[in-house]
Amino acid sequence: MKTLLVAQLIVGTIFLGVAAGGQAASNSAAMDTKPSGPAVTIDNFSFSPATLTVSAGTTVTWTNHDDIPHNIAERDQKFKSKALDTDESFSYTFADPGTYEYFCGLHPKMIGKIIVEAKN
Repeated sequence: MKTLLVAQLIVGTIFLGVAAGGQAASNSAAMDTKPSGPAVTIDNFSFSPATLTVSAGTTVTWTNHDDIPHNIAERDQKFKSKALDTDESFSYTFADPGTYEYFCGLHPKMIGKIIVEAKN
């Protein structure tokens, strides 16, 4: 009986270790994913680049590299992200040409601009 309990404990521990390892690998892979289109980095309480020009239909991805949360809020409320923790991202597809001014709703002095040009 004691041997059976020890064997079950060992198998259970191995299973948990494999499951946890699989989960860790999955999270790691997701964090290593790079945006496929233009990207804006949030770091040191600023957006970089501060101004980005793209064509209509382009998806822009913001990624927070600061140690505190930030969000992205367009001045005319056309888009708004949730609060992004470190290494979290937010993407938005710009369908219409125009100038989109945005800021961090948590730190309003952080500002940026996306200029969207018509497709040629």
